[in-house]
Order: sequence, then structure tokens, then C-alpha cells
Amino acid sequence: MTPLVGNLDRPDTLARLAGLATRIVHLAPPPAEGYVQWWRDPRTLALLRVLRRRRLPLSLVYGSTSGVYGDCAGERVAETRPLQPRTPRAQRRADAESAVRHFGRASHVRACILRIPGIYAPDREGGTPRERLQKGTPVLQAKDDVYTSHIHADDLSRALLAALWRGKPQRVYNASDDTELKMGEYFDLAADLYGLPRPRRVARDAAGDELPLMLLSFMSESRRLDNRRLKRELKIVLQHPTVASGLL
Repeated sequence: MTPLVGNLDRPDTLARLAGLATRIVHLAPPPAEGYVQWWRDPRTLALLRVLRRRRLPLSLVYGSTSGVYGDCAGERVAETRPLQPRTPRAQRRADAESAVRHFGRASHVRACILRIPGIYAPDREGGTPRERLQKGTPVLQAKDDVYTSHIHADDLSRALLAALWRGKPQRVYNASDDTELKMGEYFDLAADLYGLPRPRRVARDAAGDELPLMLLSFMSESRRLDNRRLKRELKIVLQHPTVASGLL
């Protein structure tokens, strides 16, 4: 394998990709705030412009986020649900999805999208709740709590590979496991598995004083991802169907 180093913020460094890349997994996040068109993802646009220059790839898979659905009040969410991204970060992801699907339709490249929830893995830096539990980070009280979805990093890798070869053109897949837990329940489960104290519960109106902004943003949206299309079309058999088997 010969790596070709390029910078998506400098499109001139990507030229060698054109005509060489045959199957592409695009996982780079959009840039953070700080530029004029804050709702756009210029990195995805830069990549797609380069890929159009010469021989087109056979397939392209974009790793998006389940955040593009917005808050679904705990409902089960299929891929056909209209997007309602609430945060600038999710709006940029929705823009990238739109660009990828347009590229696929216009060029007849088999492009598909995986909407990815929280990725976890014990061998991944920050890949489990252990550190937050050790810090004593609180979670929402039961009546304020939200559903959250997860995928083990190994299962996600297998899903990305399957999508490269078996994904349908311009198709979207929820890349989630079978877990249906609220966030506090997830932290409680992890605490029990690690032999640590369960986290304190706080009311939503008090959470802003104790929780980091990123975690607060996740606690403002509740949804349960429907992963039947992932299993049916990509033939994925999850190695870690629930977080209980994957956190250790």
C-alpha cells in the first residue's frame, strides 16, 4: 500500500487522487466554525471536484452522522425520515451528504452514505465512558434522559467495507447496533461492567453548569436508529450487537 498524502483544506494537494482511487471511504469531518458559509462542507466538495477530473471511482462511501436527523423525541428512525439537523455541525454533514448523492447521480458512481452514531471501542482513545465515569461526570435524571445509539468500531469498519462492495447507488444506511438504551442507562451499564460508581443524575436545567458543551448537545436529541437496512442489504452480522458485549 502506498499512501498519498493530501490536505482537504488545500485542494491543490489532492490532484494525484484523480484517476488513481477506485474505491473510496471518505471519513473526514467538515471543518469547524470560522468561515463564511458555515453550513457548507468545503472538504467534501474539494474531494468530489478532484474525483471528477479523470477516471471516476467505482464506489464511494461517505461516513456521515446520525445527528442529521435532529431531535426525534425518542422515536425509532429509519433512513427515509426527513432530515432536520439542528446544530451547525449537523447542517454541514447534511450538506456533505447532499453533495455526495448529487455526485453519485450525476456521474453514475455507486455512492452511498452511512449515518454513524456514537462510536465506541475499548482500544480507541476516549472510546468508552470509563474516563468520564472516573471524573464523576453526571448524566440526566431519568425523566429528562434521551435515547442514544452506538456502534462498535470493528462493526463500523466491516459496514464501511461492505458498503464499498455491496452498497446500492445513492443509498443511505443507519450504521448502528441493536442497543436501545438511554444515555444514563448506558453510563450505568458501563459503570457496572468496570466496577465503578454509577454517575450522579442531574436535572436538565442544572446540567449546563456541570457538563461540557459537546455532551450537552448530544443530550438535547433523542432517537433510536433502525438498522434493518444495514443487516438486510449489506449482510452485516454484528460482532457486538449491544454495548454490553463490546465495552469490555
